[in-house]
Amino acid sequence: MPIERFIEAGRITNTHGVSGDVKIEVWLDSPDFLKRCKRVFIDGKEYRFRSARQQNRFLIVSFEEIADVASAMPFKGKKVYIDRDDAPLKKGEFFLQDIIGIRVVDQNGREVGVLREIFEAPASAVYVVQGESEHLIPAVPEFIMDTDVENGVLTVKLIEGM
Repeated sequence: MPIERFIEAGRITNTHGVSGDVKIEVWLDSPDFLKRCKRVFIDGKEYRFRSARQQNRFLIVSFEEIADVASAMPFKGKKVYIDRDDAPLKKGEFFLQDIIGIRVVDQNGREVGVLREIFEAPASAVYVVQGESEHLIPAVPEFIMDTDVENGVLTVKLIEGM
């Protein structure tokens, strides 16, 4: 499974103020993670942060390339991407988009299916695995035994009814 260079990091929800700042809904672990990247890509073009500050799960960003609210308006609703090289991960960490499509096996090595989707639920993320039937697996240590991104295998513990 090829690893994509660019990671979906969020979406610009609105402008903020009159100086061209934008409000980004962050889809990464935290707005601080995005802030540390110092630049993003929108429609394939690079934009550098002049300043950035966190506001709950959002990041309020002033880009060097955007001078006023009129220039910022066309960015509303646009997806924001980061370059993988700007976001080094610690050993064992991965981006969720890197595990979509990997094989899923149970604790005994039996094929369960393929990870098709991840959605956020109140208690945790939930992995949607499609095999002979669909499995909804909470993304918590009790059920996720190992995530081997390099070999494209997710090992899970299944219980009755899962």
